Amino acid sequence: MAHAAPHAQPAAKTVPGVLAPLARRIDAQRADGSVERDPRFIARHRELIRSLTGYFSPEVRGMENIPETGPVLIVGNHNCVFYMPDVWVTALALVDRRGLDHPAYALAYDLLFALPVVGPTLRRFGALPARPESARAALAEGAAVVVYPGGDWESCRPWRDRNTVDFGGRTGFVRLALQSGVPIVPVVAHGSHDAVIVASRGEHIARALGLGRLRIKVFPIMVGPPFGLDTFLTPPLPLPSAIIVEFLPAMRFECPGGSPDTREIAAASAQVTAAMQDALDRLSRERPHPVRHGVLSLARRLAPL
Repeated sequence: MAHAAPHAQPAAKTVPGVLAPLARRIDAQRADGSVERDPRFIARHRELIRSLTGYFSPEVRGMENIPETGPVLIVGNHNCVFYMPDVWVTALALVDRRGLDHPAYALAYDLLFALPVVGPTLRRFGALPARPESARAALAEGAAVVVYPGGDWESCRPWRDRNTVDFGGRTGFVRLALQSGVPIVPVVAHGSHDAVIVASRGEHIARALGLGRLRIKVFPIMVGPPFGLDTFLTPPLPLPSAIIVEFLPAMRFECPGGSPDTREIAAASAQVTAAMQDALDRLSRERPHPVRHGVLSLARRLAPL
């Protein structure tokens, strides 16, 4: 998943050679504002997703903080590279709280929509390209919109920073909330980023490969089974780290002048990230070894089998 980003120059205009076809697909998908969320499709796959995320022994807290109806912006910390188990746990919690027929969407990474099968499937689950226009339209119809401002920068942060909220300076979610007049409900995930050991974001590799032209800023180097040292091309198997997903009380910001300035946006963003960091610190103290907790929990559940 990804962040609500400002307009970007079409990638296809700056990407030469073998990456050009992919860049054209990314541009086409980013420009596609169609909404294809399919409640019946979600209903058919709901329990399968619940079973798959069960590998991470998820625990959800604070669901009462999610409004049962009406527009709301759910702002989360992004984890675990491309596995993102906490994203699916969060999505299930939203459906459990608000029902299948109540619209709920998530802003997602541009590249995902350009991938065959993956892109169309995510759209049916309710994913939208990370465009402010798409998010505003969804909020205007009374939907819940999930956004991960840290995007790939945060989801690929080094393992040593696993308990740090890092949006990379992105504050567009605050502007979106102010313009749409909706509350922000922060959601904090703990344990998810322990499932894969990221040694480095690999931003220097990404730049050397020219991936920045595709709006890809990272090329993570990971450590884990089965190969030891891994990249996107040979991803490691995720560890069964136990996940806690906690929804925090809603935060509402107002702009008396009608148009928020940079200072007001930065102050509101700091309040949100501070609340999220406090929660993540608390969860980290409560459960300092999520992988060990997850292994033991999984073993107990599998023992009768």
